[in-house]
Amino acid sequence: MKTIYFAGAISGGRHDQEIYQLIVLLLREYGIVRTEHVADPNLTADGESRHPAEIHDGDIGWLKEADLVVAEVSSPSLGIGYELGRAVGWGKKILALFQSDSDKRLSPMITENSGITVRGYKDLVDLRLILKEFF
Repeated sequence: MKTIYFAGAISGGRHDQEIYQLIVLLLREYGIVRTEHVADPNLTADGESRHPAEIHDGDIGWLKEADLVVAEVSSPSLGIGYELGRAVGWGKKILALFQSDSDKRLSPMITENSGITVRGYKDLVDLRLILKEFF
């Protein structure tokens, strides 16, 4: 069974929490999601209760151990950008999902990175197809 690292904005992306929950639910069909807490409705923009060093070290440990990475990148996040950069450096298989009907522009640092598969989605049907293709 694959180990999946899911990334979603916490400080600036809690408005997408329900989407994160849906993605995590879909990802469970393909493997073990190490970072399900990102989708937790009780997690606020204030972040986690762990010490910042514990957050960094723990998340980087999970990221390094993961077989692949799936990130919801519709909300700009320095943390996700950092994680994706590390994952690319380690040669991880990476999928970046973004809401294609959003008025937000996705950074060329993501869209033009050959180590990242970028896919836009509009609904659950799109997400299911994208994940099936990716896995």
